[in-house]
Amino acid sequence: MSMDKRSLYDGLNQLEAELQNSLNNLGEMKQSLQEIVEKNTTLELENQRLREHIRELNLVADAPAESAKQELSKSRMNLEKIYEEGFHVCYDLYGSRREHDEPCAFCLEVIYRESGK
Repeated sequence: MSMDKRSLYDGLNQLEAELQNSLNNLGEMKQSLQEIVEKNTTLELENQRLREHIRELNLVADAPAESAKQELSKSRMNLEKIYEEGFHVCYDLYGSRREHDEPCAFCLEVIYRESGK
């Protein structure tokens, strides 16, 4: 009977080690996914900024100032959407996830500041 208890104890120790290893792997995968999501968001934001910049350059060359002002509002609406999805749009934390969707005064400044400033 003591041999059965020993093998049961050894089996539980092995299972615990395997579960701990799986948990560590899960944590690493979660961290990797977070990094990929943040990098993807950063790239999406950069791509958006480049597209908006090209549009603004085209508008400056082709359209009156009123159209350029309207286009800027659209880009800020895009930033607002990304912010509401839980990501920073401010310069210091650009593209990183807002923990628990906490507000960020710097992001709000980027989105809502007067365009003349």
